[in-house]
Amino acid sequence: MARILLVEDDEDNIALLTRLLEHHGHAISVAVDGATAVARAREEMPELILMDLELPPAPDDSPDPNAGLEATRRLKSDPVTAAIPVIALTAHTMAHHHERIVAAGCDDFQEKPIYPFENLLAKIARFTPDDV
Repeated sequence: MARILLVEDDEDNIALLTRLLEHHGHAISVAVDGATAVARAREEMPELILMDLELPPAPDDSPDPNAGLEATRRLKSDPVTAAIPVIALTAHTMAHHHERIVAAGCDDFQEKPIYPFENLLAKIARFTPDDV
């Protein structure tokens, strides 16, 4: 299955998503802020990134209330990581939120809370090769 970078700062969400995704055969790596996500993506080259949009800024980053969007912009502007699909994880799904998500370079988004979980699995399958 796929190597997935989960970018999430909530410990309960990390535990739940890691357990569910690993149960479905995916290998999970975790980053808890945008700067770490960008560095880890360059280092690990995952097949997919699940990006929480409401991340705290890293201690060495300037404050950004949309740290997940900024991390996505950085990933998509870097030739090394630009092709890695990013699925935004967000509770904000109004039209203007969707426009910002797309403008930042996210390939898709998943509503939080994630239910049913099969919706996220279908999106992951759409962006990852079958033979990974």
